[in-house]
Amino acid sequence: MEKLLMLWIEDQNQRRLSISLMLIQEKARCIFQTLKEQKGKDAEKEEFTASKGWFMRFKARANLHNLKVQGEAASADEMAAKAFPGDLAKIIQEGGYLAEQVFNVDETGLFWKRLPSRTDISKEEKTALGHKVGKERLTLLLGGNAAGDFKLKPLLVYLAENPRALKGIWKSILPVIWKSNRKAWVTLAIFEDWFTYHFVPAVERYCAVKGIPFKVLLLLDNAPGHPPTLGDFHPNVKVVYLPPNTTSLLQPMDQGVIASFKAYYLRRTMAQALDRTENQENFNLKDFWRGYNIRDAIKNIANAWNEVKQTNMNGVWKKLCPQFVNDFHGFEETCESVIRTIVQISRRLDLELETDDITELLDSHGEELSSEDLIELEKQMIKEDESIETPEPRHFTTKGLAEAFSLLEQAMARFEAEDPNMERFLKASRGVMDSVRCYREIWEEKRKISFQTDISKYFTKVERPVEPVPSTSTEYPAPATPPDNPDSPAAALTASPPSSPATSQQ
Repeated sequence: MEKLLMLWIEDQNQRRLSISLMLIQEKARCIFQTLKEQKGKDAEKEEFTASKGWFMRFKARANLHNLKVQGEAASADEMAAKAFPGDLAKIIQEGGYLAEQVFNVDETGLFWKRLPSRTDISKEEKTALGHKVGKERLTLLLGGNAAGDFKLKPLLVYLAENPRALKGIWKSILPVIWKSNRKAWVTLAIFEDWFTYHFVPAVERYCAVKGIPFKVLLLLDNAPGHPPTLGDFHPNVKVVYLPPNTTSLLQPMDQGVIASFKAYYLRRTMAQALDRTENQENFNLKDFWRGYNIRDAIKNIANAWNEVKQTNMNGVWKKLCPQFVNDFHGFEETCESVIRTIVQISRRLDLELETDDITELLDSHGEELSSEDLIELEKQMIKEDESIETPEPRHFTTKGLAEAFSLLEQAMARFEAEDPNMERFLKASRGVMDSVRCYREIWEEKRKISFQTDISKYFTKVERPVEPVPSTSTEYPAPATPPDNPDSPAAALTASPPSSPATSQQ
């Protein structure tokens, strides 16, 4: 129970939700009761009251020295939310930031394979033993600038580093930034890596294209995965943190962008299921859902993120930076209209769903984990630990590089044979050769080492006994016997030169 309770506390912290002693006690009793029911008769006599004394001992056992527990759960701080936009406006004015240079990002959980609870698939999963796919969750980091014309590439954090569905696929070519840990959370290390190697380079390129100075203001909330010293990471990026307990009132990505994205994701997934079931014989929704994997989810995540309009990305800054919002009259496509479309699709899939069912499903992505969710999350973590495969480290080989260059030469030969414009071919050929020069240098170095290794085996190390040197004369040891193969490189080096006059003179 305490292990699951720790997962819940960590999840609450990830969601930036305050917790009280009463909330912890209530959750502990709830988890205990769920586990007791699962154990059946073996646990009938087990009792647990979640007393204050138990909590103090649990806190010590779990090493929760820095756990902030309030008298009651904190609600949104409306006073701080009213004052902050004015403070932020001064920072923007003093720094001379444009709407294109002000950014915000926010994390959100996504149960990427979940259907409304009224569907037959969801009912079966609820009663089935073992792994429940509807409980599989990932975390996304979504964001963009106040102008709305630049959306950042989504950061996706999954439970596994190398899931089976992505076998043989380079993570670098995915339409998301792929990261992983056992709980699918954005940690300090992941966020720092994203900031340094993805956010900064992407924004610098964007500023260069727009012809504006590379200076950026990044607005963040106080999530556990956001380093408090992030402002020191890059001189061109100023980091400003929202006041505590104001995320739901102020954070731009939380004012409708993320909700729209999730509605688009569900609509795309359901439309995909409809297309497959209508166009493939003897194929039903269960077949589709059984085969729906993380690779499919990534595609739908990328496409759903592309569907979020620029006007929406700009309009959600109205509360925080009204000076950057131009004639915003609401989202071009509201969540309500998307939900109605999803209901229509579900009925063509023979699912008797209503608007409330879809709304409940979309809201469930942001709800706290139930006792059943915590149990399932722990199972997934254990399963991942047991099935984890350490990928073989990549490295260049002489043979592999030689084959690659051979294929490249064949491809260029084909272009040369079919291109009537020789000037164009020569230009393309030079470009290709220049771009792969780094690989050719590696290949040449490996060939050089390989040649030195091969030639050294023709020389035999001769162990000579140590003998006293005569004082009257100097003796030299006889040369080593040449190898049997007269055509070998070593034979050529050790053979006596011919006695012809021309050779001797040369």
